[in-house]
Amino acid sequence: MPDDQALRLAAFDAVRRLSELRGDLTSHDLRSGFEFQGERIPLINPQRGIFKPRQMQFLLSIRTVFPRSGARVWYDDQRDVHSQIYKGDDAVDYAFMGDNPDAADNRWLREAMENRVPVIYFLGVAPGCYQAFVPTFVVGWDARALKARIAFGFPGQAELALPDTPAERRYALHEVKQRLHQASFRDAVISAYNGRCALSGLPEQLLLDAAHIIADKDMEYGQPVVSNGIPLSKIHHAAFDAHLIGIDPDYRVHVSDRLLSLKDGPLLETLKRLDRGELHLPARLIDRPDRDRLAMRFEIFKAAA
Repeated sequence: MPDDQALRLAAFDAVRRLSELRGDLTSHDLRSGFEFQGERIPLINPQRGIFKPRQMQFLLSIRTVFPRSGARVWYDDQRDVHSQIYKGDDAVDYAFMGDNPDAADNRWLREAMENRVPVIYFLGVAPGCYQAFVPTFVVGWDARALKARIAFGFPGQAELALPDTPAERRYALHEVKQRLHQASFRDAVISAYNGRCALSGLPEQLLLDAAHIIADKDMEYGQPVVSNGIPLSKIHHAAFDAHLIGIDPDYRVHVSDRLLSLKDGPLLETLKRLDRGELHLPARLIDRPDRDRLAMRFEIFKAAA
């Protein structure tokens, strides 16, 4: 049997790389698993939320699906976990499989808690889509309530150590909230525009960002609402943030004189052709960019010219 720690670290690295590449992970991504010493290792059991590969001594991953509209909600955490995260203190509930605390899946949760084993939490953010949180830890196990308690570690930390103090756990949970906040904002904005860049019409969602009109650090106008966002390809997003492209309150696109004066190949010419064009708008009026926010942002564009 492979060394549990080496296999676990390889799984964490594989999930982090995949998340950096794709952002949200699909059910297909999770079923595909990863290669370790010439062997394909699964990341999940498609039929169950608690998973320990046969090659490992301890639990590797837990998963909460995002219910489809009208679909049956099998476990309480499917309904409650996002609310718990946003309202939560330092940990969230995770429902046992079934009503027998001694079932193998539930024993794996207890063993992970007793041995302070770091695991992957695949949290559903949309039907068939997940955010991967690495590392997470089982910090409570209640046979009577049929629930475990899950605490989040610090993303990207070198040591996979459980945050021991309530303050550390609150900070880690705050980071999770921020990440989910950004993911939800991106999904909502891109969906409102049918998955296309509002400037170029590019339909590949993996190449799109949700650009804030007013940055989220602005407490008054930077809220994560669709009307404060525009889906842009990464090159257009970079140009928008650098004030090389501006959008006025009438949804007309303006290219800076700095870009217009340059001559350097087809990509630049494509950007220059946006000048005086119109933004592609979502069908619903409520989703369209807020004109007051655009006016504020356009003043910054003009000042930077």
